[in-house]
Amino acid sequence: MQNNLYFGTMKRRHYAGEKAENPWAGKRVLIVGMARSGVAAAQLLCREGAQVTVNDMKPRESFGDKLDALNALPVVFRLGEDGIDALKGQEALVISPGVPIDAPIVKAARSAGIPVTGEMEMASTLLKGTLVAVTGTNGKTTTVSLLGAIFEAAGKVAHVCGNIGYPLSAAVMESRYDHVVVAEVSSFQLETTQTFHPLSAAVLNVTEDHLNRHGTMEVYTGLKRHIFDAQDETNFAVLNYEDPLCRAMAEGLRSRVLYFSRLHEVEQGAFVRDGNIIVRVGAEEKTVCGAEELRIPGPHNLENALAAVAIAFSRGVPAPVIRQALRTFQGVEHRIEFTRELDGVRYINDSKGTNVDSTIKAVQSMKAPTALILGGYDKHVSFVPLAQEIVNTPLIENCVLIGVTAGQIEQALRDAGYGHIYHAASLQEAVETCRRLSRPGGNVLLSPACASFDMFEDYEQRGRIFKDIVQHLQ
Repeated sequence: MQNNLYFGTMKRRHYAGEKAENPWAGKRVLIVGMARSGVAAAQLLCREGAQVTVNDMKPRESFGDKLDALNALPVVFRLGEDGIDALKGQEALVISPGVPIDAPIVKAARSAGIPVTGEMEMASTLLKGTLVAVTGTNGKTTTVSLLGAIFEAAGKVAHVCGNIGYPLSAAVMESRYDHVVVAEVSSFQLETTQTFHPLSAAVLNVTEDHLNRHGTMEVYTGLKRHIFDAQDETNFAVLNYEDPLCRAMAEGLRSRVLYFSRLHEVEQGAFVRDGNIIVRVGAEEKTVCGAEELRIPGPHNLENALAAVAIAFSRGVPAPVIRQALRTFQGVEHRIEFTRELDGVRYINDSKGTNVDSTIKAVQSMKAPTALILGGYDKHVSFVPLAQEIVNTPLIENCVLIGVTAGQIEQALRDAGYGHIYHAASLQEAVETCRRLSRPGGNVLLSPACASFDMFEDYEQRGRIFKDIVQHLQ
């Protein structure tokens, strides 16, 4: 993953008590992409004394009040243009996660000899405190949120940030040397990391996703493993023992490897024995709690909890503290989130089901007849595994399809022998169709298996609109 596009010599500090150097003071920096991470990057770099120019293809008026936080800062705005002209005279280019590394602006910077880095990598060069990080195709938000709860139960100030919607740059502006920073890391962000160095990090799972950007599973898997590349023998790499792609990542790592498994007892890490969650690091083994004491449902959430247990214990959190957090943590918004019961039908918001594997897990968690809303933005993945799971799950009685991928999903379902298919032109129509198809004791589940960008700003907006529609049903 080494690439001369990036700052390879910038030193970073994550250890409590160390004084962070500032490699950005006085630098002329162009930031491309003015979503939340780009705005936070501009704020952070201005605080650190950089000369900041911000760029986005969208014009200023399309952002509403989202850029107001930059108005009082010494920022040069280059909006409504591709940004290549703005590269002249710059000493660094910082790109938001939504900007691919093969974008024209990145190629132009490279040709001009201008170093390129991502928002997360940039922010990590200025981070204080202890950094832990989680990546994987699914389960990241639940796991980092649970870790935040565990560290807070241990008396720490925890900043849960990254791909969760609160950029690392924003957390860095708040962090102190005795704080813990828990970062959710996406493959998009890992494209531009080189010195990013979590003291404990996990890869939860790897299944097909984002191939429209990364091209192949080999590239995508390699990006996930990249989270460990800056670690050393004093750090911990936490891997899913049941996932062959994850398990294979252990080969060649410098860090200490911990596994998590709900099916097997692992030599080092977190596992289930006789119905209890056990953690073992080095010679120390502790019983944390009964697996049935978890408040978040489903086997996938047990795996997420095991990963969090391994990370927390590796950072010195005592088992009784972990137990307290596991018993009280209720999950995250938009992930198999109960919304309302109306006329005996439960409405469940799983808008965070943005890929096939995530929706398969949601389907597997259903315990009653279910009408399932599927479809959205096309990430060039196969829906065949999901169609087969639906066929194998008699509780999925109807599927209502929306969005760009509706036709692809219908084809996969029909090829699998499933015919209870309906189409809707909007989420409102989809919910109303599901209500008509459902009967008391059943579920309506929004778990699209797709990103949301064809119809919504993001999965959060999709989930909020779903909940609003459901709350207004009469």
